[in-house]
Amino acid sequence: MHENPPARRRGRSRREQRHRRRARRRRITWTATSVVILIGGATCAITGTDSGDSSAPTRAKAPSPPAVSARAKAGDAPADTTEPLPSPTSTQKPFDLEPALAPVTALFGDNRMSVAMLDVESGAMATYGHDAFDTASIVKVDILATLLLQAQDQGRRLTTEERAQSAAMIQKSDNESTSALWTRIGSAPGLDAANERLGLSQTQGGEGTVWGITQTTAEDQIRLLQSVFGDKSPLSEASRAYIQDLMRHVVESQTWGVSAAADSGTTALKNGWLRRTQTKKWDVNSIGRIQRDGRVYLMAVLLNNCSTQEVGISIVEQATRASATAFSRKLREETTT
Repeated sequence: MHENPPARRRGRSRREQRHRRRARRRRITWTATSVVILIGGATCAITGTDSGDSSAPTRAKAPSPPAVSARAKAGDAPADTTEPLPSPTSTQKPFDLEPALAPVTALFGDNRMSVAMLDVESGAMATYGHDAFDTASIVKVDILATLLLQAQDQGRRLTTEERAQSAAMIQKSDNESTSALWTRIGSAPGLDAANERLGLSQTQGGEGTVWGITQTTAEDQIRLLQSVFGDKSPLSEASRAYIQDLMRHVVESQTWGVSAAADSGTTALKNGWLRRTQTKKWDVNSIGRIQRDGRVYLMAVLLNNCSTQEVGISIVEQATRASATAFSRKLREETTT
């Protein structure tokens, strides 16, 4: 027979048992909370439609991924310990695109849309609408910028896995890779912290795991593009070149959107599309860098409440062409006067 422990040891054992029971209750409570977040997020969850494999417009074939440059393959994004710089923004009064877009906006009833354009050389802006929209997959550029900024802070290059996930996320719009990187950067808090340094003041990361309902504005997307394509950026030159290269090599079925206004050169873009689980309506967005009439533009078009993805793409491209035509004409007139 074993001897009974002294009273002091029995008391300590009971206290330890109480601590263990409390710890178990805390773990159970945390797990239940996590389930609630995931279930709540599912009401607006991104379906499998926003992956490069299954959501291409019907007018496009599903090609093999194009070859990328050696820089993108290598993930050449070295650490950069330089002091972060604020993302540049235009201080000029924006050119109003509303008259140019009137024929387009007259077509879509309950839809909402916002457009922003920046002429890189002059810094002139053109805008229509200022509402906030869900990003859908255009947030993937922001996620990659955040990952690279964090890697710079840590004094390291991207890992082989991170490079593979980044390429799939941007070039194919792969959601599984995006979710992995979303967790890697610290989800919304990580994105929001990076955006403060990138100059985005109107963007807020999506709740929990639902990165596609990150809220943003067209003007904030221009600020993000300035950080990717401009010289004055917290991102190192190699980090910027890496993102640019991936955006120039998206799969052919995802080259619609702001590219509709380009007339020369190489377009770099990222599109996003999201079907609402409750309303069955579509959000369709497009951001990128284009060349037109000898000028370089950064452009963002955000649209929601479309009946189908194809209708949304058509409206985005009509808005893109109308905006670029009017803005280019305005800039030419200012140059000749």
